Amino acid sequence: MNNRRFADPQLHAMLGKEIDRILTGAGISADQDLVARIIASGLGLGQDEATRLNLKISAAALEEMREAFHLFSPYADKPKATIFGSARTSPSDPLSQQAESVARKLSEAGWMLVTGAGPGIMEAAATGAGAENSLGVSISLPFEAPAETEQEDRRVTMKYFFTRKLMLVKESSAFVCLPGGFGTMDEVFELLTLQQTGKAEPAPIVLLDSFGGSYWERFRTFIIGELEGGGYTSPGDLDRVLITHSVDDAVAEILRFWRNYDSQRWVGDELVLRLRAVPTAAELESINARFGGLCASGVIERTAPLAPELRDADQLDLPRIKLTLKPRKVGELHRLIRMLNDLPSANAV
Repeated sequence: MNNRRFADPQLHAMLGKEIDRILTGAGISADQDLVARIIASGLGLGQDEATRLNLKISAAALEEMREAFHLFSPYADKPKATIFGSARTSPSDPLSQQAESVARKLSEAGWMLVTGAGPGIMEAAATGAGAENSLGVSISLPFEAPAETEQEDRRVTMKYFFTRKLMLVKESSAFVCLPGGFGTMDEVFELLTLQQTGKAEPAPIVLLDSFGGSYWERFRTFIIGELEGGGYTSPGDLDRVLITHSVDDAVAEILRFWRNYDSQRWVGDELVLRLRAVPTAAELESINARFGGLCASGVIERTAPLAPELRDADQLDLPRIKLTLKPRKVGELHRLIRMLNDLPSANAV
């Protein structure tokens, strides 16, 4: 198997055969190459004489991710939204009430809710979603206990913030952020960075405040005045988020984002967007008139499933369009997706 990097070629050959035997004995038949890479990386750390601390970090991170993957696996086909916010708000705080309300309405619309499984906003969101419709990814802290409303079989506890953030972001197709402290800001900027750089698939981000609150409006002022004004971000980068005091508007934004757009896949330099409704010729002309500048070459066009999609039987029943995207334009995809969602042809979806 490939991608086993050992300094000693004889050890490489010996371990290659041994890993094959272990995989077969463990009944692992799918994705053997990737499982072998994980094993090989662990052995490589030993060969590198990594410190005990580095080995402990690597082992704990992999164990935590395995546990989280196991938690989420039964719900892979159900859309999920993650709610971020302060752990310090009381149940009577208007922000907690907003979190509980938006979670309840998303749950009623068929979504599961993912939280950090702590108190405050997180506990309110889990309450709104209901015990059977919420999942928690908590962090082990000496001064913060997990919310008692979370069922043990629907929660994992992480040691590291980086593995926790990975799972809170990776498994969800929408994000609702309420005011909070350093942790909330960390999570919001992580979301914005992943979206801007294309390291995560496009998804709706809602910054929800209580009525009369100014938290996110001041955040907007800072971003536009300091980051955009200083040339550290591009004009309009914050257009990808909705800042609102309305729970109904927050839910509508999330549902609208997934109205026609389904998913994306890179095939070489080409980006394929899978949809629920195929654009008409006239609509495609309008799309190119507005977004043709995103293309490094050619135009945005309808396409049949490409060869790798056919090989993987990847969403073959959905219509799709493709484009050769300029690398630095990946952060603009949310605008194209919003236009696709608002096309007249999408009304029939």
